[in-house]
Amino acid sequence: MQILSYNVNGIRAAIRNGLVEWLADKPYDILCFQEVKAQLEQVDLSGFQALGYEVIGWHAAEKKGYSGVAILSKIIPNRVVDGCGLTVYDCEGRILRADFGEITLLNCYFPSGTSGDTRQGVKMQFLQDFQEYVHELRKERPNLIICGDYNIAHTENDIHDPVRNKNSTGFLPEERAWLTNWFGDGFTDAFRYLNPELTEYSWWSYRAGARANNKGWRIDYHAVSDTLQDRLVNCRHTTDAVHSDHCGVVLELGI
Repeated sequence: MQILSYNVNGIRAAIRNGLVEWLADKPYDILCFQEVKAQLEQVDLSGFQALGYEVIGWHAAEKKGYSGVAILSKIIPNRVVDGCGLTVYDCEGRILRADFGEITLLNCYFPSGTSGDTRQGVKMQFLQDFQEYVHELRKERPNLIICGDYNIAHTENDIHDPVRNKNSTGFLPEERAWLTNWFGDGFTDAFRYLNPELTEYSWWSYRAGARANNKGWRIDYHAVSDTLQDRLVNCRHTTDAVHSDHCGVVLELGI
């Protein structure tokens, strides 16, 4: 099973920028998109359908042109659930669940704190509430894959300039501590587990040629339950994917 997680920063723009054509020769079974910024009826999905993908879930934000997550798949799920049951986040289209046999996939777009203290507070509350939600879900569905844009770079090896960014949202000590706790609480960072020393990024600012100079942040993850750790085959960044300010992250899991 190969799962692509990709913050497309507007799926309609990504399609115009060649997303479907880029996918044409890729072996991905499931596509998890974040920040789709569109209602389902606003998007021409015929190109994906021609490649064998069906929309199995589309959780848009109530606010037009904002947030939203979607899952397209060649594999039919047993169950799909929009949101986490908390209206404050579900109205922003941040979590989409799909069950594939014994595996539950969560496609997530975590809040960003870049717009100020209020949203940083929302972000920190989300982290707490999300962890509690997952803790309960895990009792019923222990084999979880939680992918998406976490909007946090974990370690100094996950950001191009850790010293100058030490007080920047997305690399704050309390955010990094949350991720350390998260990955110590029954979850594995698939990329870092398989590539302990490798430096790769998943997001670059549009400013000052950051991507051309590879001055990026690794803020997109595949977190997998430790119960699936022995099935991890590969996890890498699709740095050739230039349809967004992010690139995709592909997880390959053994059957």
